[in-house]
Amino acid sequence: MIDKRPLVIATLAMFGIGAPAPRPAAAQARSSSQPRTPDGKPNLAGIYSFSTITPLQRPETLGAKATLSEEEAAAFEASENTRLNRDLFDPIKGQPSAGYAPRDQGGVLSYNEFWYERGNRLTRDKRTSLIVDPASGTIPFTEAARRRNAERTQLSNSGLGNSYEDRPLADRCLVGFNSGPPMIPGAYNNNVQILQSPGTVVIVNEMVHNARIIPTDGRPHTTLRQWSGDSRGRWDGDTLVVETINFRRETSLQGSTADTRLIERFTRIDGDTLKYEFTVTDPHSYTQPWSAMVPLSKIPGPLFEYGCHEGNYALPNILAGARAQEKEEARERAKGAGR
Repeated sequence: MIDKRPLVIATLAMFGIGAPAPRPAAAQARSSSQPRTPDGKPNLAGIYSFSTITPLQRPETLGAKATLSEEEAAAFEASENTRLNRDLFDPIKGQPSAGYAPRDQGGVLSYNEFWYERGNRLTRDKRTSLIVDPASGTIPFTEAARRRNAERTQLSNSGLGNSYEDRPLADRCLVGFNSGPPMIPGAYNNNVQILQSPGTVVIVNEMVHNARIIPTDGRPHTTLRQWSGDSRGRWDGDTLVVETINFRRETSLQGSTADTRLIERFTRIDGDTLKYEFTVTDPHSYTQPWSAMVPLSKIPGPLFEYGCHEGNYALPNILAGARAQEKEEARERAKGAGR
């Protein structure tokens, strides 16, 4: 991996972020127990991890149970750590419950467990889902979104596609998988760095080395559609609120569309923890807005580059394989017709 510290230093310089200047007396008077920047805003800067095995959606087997006891949590963690352990997967049967299809359905097991850093614990409050609203702990999909999910899963697993535009955005390294936005814990690279300067916040995700530069000076959204949307921030007391709209296509969220509206909230809980909340609205995808909460825990860092498209032969190989499969099917049809 490539050490990203020179990049981080360059970014700090670009936004004029250096050693904190002495704070004016007025700012000191406003000081609370939490650290603040020279302009008096809560200091959210740091490198954080959002690794956890608390699932985004509550497993059906847990019904309406929103939290677990200590004993139940220990049993759940043990079971999940076994279920997700790549070293225990059967390469032929796959592990469909963990998202890996059987080989006869196009599934391929690549990395072993060494490369994974999903975390091995539930959140401290022992929640059974990161989703806190609706109370079911599940995403309220519309029927149209369920159909899109099934189609995208089939396409992703099939290895088919007429062009690169038919393939999921993840194949093209255009969205940051777990970095979204919104940020949702995944199998690895669950790390993020937050940088602040007056009027600007920068969120740098380790996954796909995505950096969101978010103005907080009141300027309006642009009309330009982008893969990660167009983000604008504001301060609501001591909470940073970020609104993102104008996505170019679907987001990293299941079943979503370009009309997704995302509200994220960052609040410092203590010196080592931020509360990260987000609410998603998309009438084409969900029957109601839904919300989730994820703790961000400070880590020493550094972040490392995730060079998703450096030497990435996956996309041309997928399309070449699809063309080869079509030729083989055509030959088989020709043989059948000649009998």
